Amino acid sequence: MKSLRFKPSKKAPQRFPEPAPGHRDWYVHEALRMIPRIILMIDKNKYSATYGCFDREFWHYRTVDFPCGMSQEFCLPLAMAYKHPFPNNPYYQVERMKELVIASIRFSMDWSHPDGTCDDYFPFEKALGALVFSTYAMTESYIELDLHDYEMIEFFKLRADWLATHNETGQLANHQAFAALALYNVYLITGEEKYRKASDSFLELTLSWQHDEGWYQEYEGADPGYHSCSIAFLAKLWQKSQDPRIVESLESAVDFATYFTHPDGSYAGEYGSRNTYHFYPHGFEVMSRFFPNAGRIADTYLHRSMPERRRYFNDDNRMCAHYVYDWMQSWLDYNPERYGLLEDSRKPFERWFDDAKIFVKKTKSYYAIVSMAKGGVIKVFDESGPIYSDSGILLQDEDGVCLVSHLVDDSFKIEVQPEKGIFVASGAMAKRRYPLPSPVKQMAFRSMNISVGRLGPNVVRGILQKVLITGKPRTEVTFKRSFEFLEDSIKIQNVVDAQDSDKSFVSMATGSDATSIYVANSNTFQESVLLPWNDLDAHVGELNRDRRVEFELEVDCK
Repeated sequence: MKSLRFKPSKKAPQRFPEPAPGHRDWYVHEALRMIPRIILMIDKNKYSATYGCFDREFWHYRTVDFPCGMSQEFCLPLAMAYKHPFPNNPYYQVERMKELVIASIRFSMDWSHPDGTCDDYFPFEKALGALVFSTYAMTESYIELDLHDYEMIEFFKLRADWLATHNETGQLANHQAFAALALYNVYLITGEEKYRKASDSFLELTLSWQHDEGWYQEYEGADPGYHSCSIAFLAKLWQKSQDPRIVESLESAVDFATYFTHPDGSYAGEYGSRNTYHFYPHGFEVMSRFFPNAGRIADTYLHRSMPERRRYFNDDNRMCAHYVYDWMQSWLDYNPERYGLLEDSRKPFERWFDDAKIFVKKTKSYYAIVSMAKGGVIKVFDESGPIYSDSGILLQDEDGVCLVSHLVDDSFKIEVQPEKGIFVASGAMAKRRYPLPSPVKQMAFRSMNISVGRLGPNVVRGILQKVLITGKPRTEVTFKRSFEFLEDSIKIQNVVDAQDSDKSFVSMATGSDATSIYVANSNTFQESVLLPWNDLDAHVGELNRDRRVEFELEVDCK
């Protein structure tokens, strides 16, 4: 029996020595730190009915009434830790790791619906996202471990057959890219041409959702965080298919991503349509063979984001696997030819993305990004870290209802003068929806899930998307935000007008990290969330008296 004792080399007396900044080993250093957490989430008792289940809330705490199918993607980090002799990897060739991967696939086989689908947030959801994430992870694990199992192959085919004839409501390009990748894996395992064709259909749809500016549609606009996910999934697919259309698409996609790699090494933020800080490095490592800027982004991640803890953290029990296997793949596909950090190749510039409605400006004093599509959501950085973060005006009325200016809204009036550095957004403030579950609501929801919801899961999903994500509960209160970008500072003129409203107000602020729509991968951690909110309560009295208030905020970046 193989000993689990780890024998450190003479050169590295520590068990898990920290790599030097910029070293390739940062990818696996961070990934291997997460393996114990992933192992604790799986039911490891081979005599348990839920042996192989990664949803600890279901099998251990028993606080939910169905297993989350998305959780089964956690098998892939275990498979890769078992398969590859990464530096300082104590899990390499440990047989129990392989057993748990196989158990996780068999759990999915036993607990999926008869048509192969699985649920994510509610019973009988038949969630495409959960299906493609977990199917990719299981099929990739199957390939990594060189398994030969007829029952598993039949299960993969069952899922692929469903996926080939179904889709989801809403425009989430990253899901479409991942569907193409999962289907291509089934094609590689089975050799059946129909799965390659199904993969190609999803690829074509993904590429059709790419705008001329390089970004892929995520619900109502550009989200640089999810954009990095789409780049990663498409790059993985290119490695398998060698489809030249993917490289052609990723050229402009990588270029778009360069603008949202902040000078301190952080990436993305609330200015995106889905408020995420996602960053997946694997796609940039793969594409660095073609595009030097992809390599510069990856190098920034290795030199700044990981060693300095500038990266985003999304390490809860539901989401942390997403980037763990991506890190491992980044180490495996590391490009020895490096191009330096992105910031070292950038001079002062400004760029207005007319479709995305996002402006980016770099001066000697600051690096600023503002989304006018979201009513003027702005983040400002320098090489030392975040300077200012402002996700829009929040206003609370006497009834406790919160009004916000930061929803993506096509009705906003946007005026831009890029040559003068002036950008203006105005429109109606909307109520912040924040529905919470209750015993009565859950009883009603579950009754619907197991009755009509079983017949039309996409109908249920569409309703929830309207309520939680894309709905616009506009009010009579309006706002106007005017930005003037100077060389060493940014001036923000604000107007709140309540003349058509009969409400009284009790509090007002701008939040450094306030969001309103439901996005599972938002509200995570990036250093900018610790920047202070702007307390604007001093202006509430004037607003209630005059029904209109103006105030200025200035970001001094000297």
